[in-house]
Amino acid sequence: MVNRTDHAGIDVSAQEYQPDRVDMRILHALQVEPRATWAELAPVVGADATNLSRRWARLRDAGIAWVTGMTDGGDRSGAALIEIECAPGDLHATAAALSRDPEVVTVDYTVGGRDLVATVITDSPHQVADYALGPMARLSGIRAARTHLVTERLLDARRWRLRELSSADVARIPRFRPPRSRAARAIAPELRAVIRRELAADGRASAAAIAARSGFSAQRVTDAIATLRTSGELYLRTDLARDLSDWPIYTWYFLQVPAPAMAQARITLAQVPEVRLAVLCASRYNLVLAVWLRSMQDVQAFEVALARALPGAVIADRSVVVRIAKHLGHVLGVNGRATGEVVPMSRETSPLVEHSTTMEP
Repeated sequence: MVNRTDHAGIDVSAQEYQPDRVDMRILHALQVEPRATWAELAPVVGADATNLSRRWARLRDAGIAWVTGMTDGGDRSGAALIEIECAPGDLHATAAALSRDPEVVTVDYTVGGRDLVATVITDSPHQVADYALGPMARLSGIRAARTHLVTERLLDARRWRLRELSSADVARIPRFRPPRSRAARAIAPELRAVIRRELAADGRASAAAIAARSGFSAQRVTDAIATLRTSGELYLRTDLARDLSDWPIYTWYFLQVPAPAMAQARITLAQVPEVRLAVLCASRYNLVLAVWLRSMQDVQAFEVALARALPGAVIADRSVVVRIAKHLGHVLGVNGRATGEVVPMSRETSPLVEHSTTMEP
């Protein structure tokens, strides 16, 4: 790994570099099409391709931004949110241990009724239970845990966009190309696993680079990625350090919503820009939200607006995130920057990516 931290674990390079307006335009463009070439984005952003490539490398190496590939098919049908209370003095060690587990894709430090909120994704609900009752239960620092099995995802942050580009600019960004007419319709399980691992670590990894590391041809890799994206099984998102966005306050809400009101919730929540994740759960809370706000003063205002939007819903609890330890497989430092360490979101780890040191929504 390229060492970008000082002895206190602070990302020095991230402290030295702050993105400017051109950088933010790059990030907005990559949210629209994360694998667009720099030549394609140059006329949209307003800088030449070489400049864009150099700026992205600086953003990536400083841990300010990263692109993640996520599989979204039926083979990853187990998901849960787990609230965790830790024994005194064991919080950081527990968060670090959870961050090393491939099943745990996010780990948030929170204040409120829980110390940590972890998002777990596996291949089935049965495997969620196996993880919660096995590896997680063996962590000595966990004093209590409550698992909320996700039954349906209503929306997530893949729709979130910065506001640096105009609608006309966005319309000029080429979308990904569908697979060639000659591309194989079926993707070999081995190739599918390679793409899952590689793009989880670096969503902009080129087909040529993946081919060189895996032994598959670049054309097969290109065709497989296009096929998976076209089917919706694979999606990519560009993220940036939370404090650099216009919505730095990140809060979890745990709601109890009457069943008759749930149909309205499906419509209403999609129209609330602050909601970044909404999931239905089989637990005492049947609706859980992750919300991004501009300031702490907006917390109460959001709750008032939510009560109006969802009549009868009860906010049973909430917790403000004070630090993110892991985000979609990327391990973050104490300042919220990506450290370069990536834990692939699969037990099928590969020596090619399990110690990935660079990142490319």
